[in-house]
Amino acid sequence: MTTKVHLVGQCTVKLWGLTSRERFRRVLRRLPDVQLMEAEQPLPRDGVVLLLREDYLYDERVLRGLLRSEGVALQDPHNGHVIAALLPADRLDEKAARLEGPVITSLPTTLPETVASGLQTQLRKLDVPWVAPISEANRAQLEKALFNGAYKGVTDFITRGVWPVPARWVTGLCVRLGLSPNHVTGASYVLAILAGWWFWHGQFGAGLLAGWVMTFLDTVDGKLARVTVTSTRFGNLFDHALDLVHPPLWYIAWGVGLAASWDHALSLSGVCWAIFVGYVAGRLCEGAFKFAAPFSLFLWRPFDSVNRLFTARRNPNLLLLSLAWLAQANDIGLLLVALWTLISTLVLAVRVIWAIALRQRGADLQPWLSQVDLKAERHRPVVRLFAPRSGLNDA
Repeated sequence: MTTKVHLVGQCTVKLWGLTSRERFRRVLRRLPDVQLMEAEQPLPRDGVVLLLREDYLYDERVLRGLLRSEGVALQDPHNGHVIAALLPADRLDEKAARLEGPVITSLPTTLPETVASGLQTQLRKLDVPWVAPISEANRAQLEKALFNGAYKGVTDFITRGVWPVPARWVTGLCVRLGLSPNHVTGASYVLAILAGWWFWHGQFGAGLLAGWVMTFLDTVDGKLARVTVTSTRFGNLFDHALDLVHPPLWYIAWGVGLAASWDHALSLSGVCWAIFVGYVAGRLCEGAFKFAAPFSLFLWRPFDSVNRLFTARRNPNLLLLSLAWLAQANDIGLLLVALWTLISTLVLAVRVIWAIALRQRGADLQPWLSQVDLKAERHRPVVRLFAPRSGLNDA
């Protein structure tokens, strides 16, 4: 049965270039058996209707939770006003359709953090579900909240600590210019190829510049897709295919660029093979963890989340190459990448073997963030680091 969604009131404020109604349209389009009613469309006489205040911004997790909560009214936790309700169409009267009157006041109430879970395994973070009124006065705050909410909680230290502020600015520029996430990803492909080309020909400075811009745009395209609700299956594959393939090719190209000046006891081909095999093995370890638990390895324990900050992925390795280039020791940079890749993969392999062994003994593995009590454990450094107030409260 299709749930009809009726928006109560009006809102003309745009967030990331979208009106409230258009944002609802895009979000609800991704949910099964949900249909947004047009502004002047009469209310249905049968079925179930979800009433939503148009002048509110809802965390998508809250909307999903509401669709499973018939006969419940959602309150704004700050002022106690009812801002949403799911109820049978035959109970709607003129006042109830405006979220007023005895029908609405008779419903049991719930809060955003009750109707939805705070753990987001896809974005690897714990973030309290939220809602907020939309006004011109808080537009900038809400745009920042949407951007922060689109960020992964567990990722490398450069993506976490360096890119957020400039990425938010560039994301806004893309919205103003009408650029889509696939436009940004396409530019990333071009820069990834250019970086590899320059590495191959020993032009390491130019290659590093192209590489760093590419990694930055790799942050922007995903955030642009989420804040404008334009994520698609193709776009996701388009982006992740590049992320998966290009790093080892860069390191091999760097090695080819060093071929004429290589002067080490270790063979250059052996070093390149060690990086390639280590990279592939590391990715396979991450996939093998699924045999132990249905979530990312980097969510298992605090150690694994901290390990993700520095493990031998593209950004930490690119930093090693950049520091070596600045020190005019490009060969040492490649050796460091090889060493760090092998060490990181060994750590991942040990963690995966341990997890699978625990699973075979009957252990029920859970992500550590799902067991965190934010009120009681906020003081712990690892909680402050990986369970930030990344939604509205951090804006």
